[in-house]
Amino acid sequence: MRLTTTTHVSLDGVEAAVRALKDGPDGELLVPGSGVLVRRLLARGLVDRMDLVVHPLVVGQGTRLFPDAGPDAALELERSRTTARGVTIQTYRVTGGRPGYARS
Repeated sequence: MRLTTTTHVSLDGVEAAVRALKDGPDGELLVPGSGVLVRRLLARGLVDRMDLVVHPLVVGQGTRLFPDAGPDAALELERSRTTARGVTIQTYRVTGGRPGYARS
């Protein structure tokens, strides 16, 4: 389903709206740059794939994408590429569940 207009959904109803869109004929949604929405969808198992873009700079402040108290999610790297300016773009598939942690 391609939306031709902007649709506003309250955060209270976002999970049901996303499930309905994912169950539709197209089933693919793109969320560019909304950390609040992505964190909420990730916590509810509604994220299938993530593109993480890393710029070669350090910013000492700002909103974290993944908060300290957020859910754990196992990821599998599907693709990694680097632009001419050193920006890296990693595409991960969310495999679900808790990741396996290395033990010392």
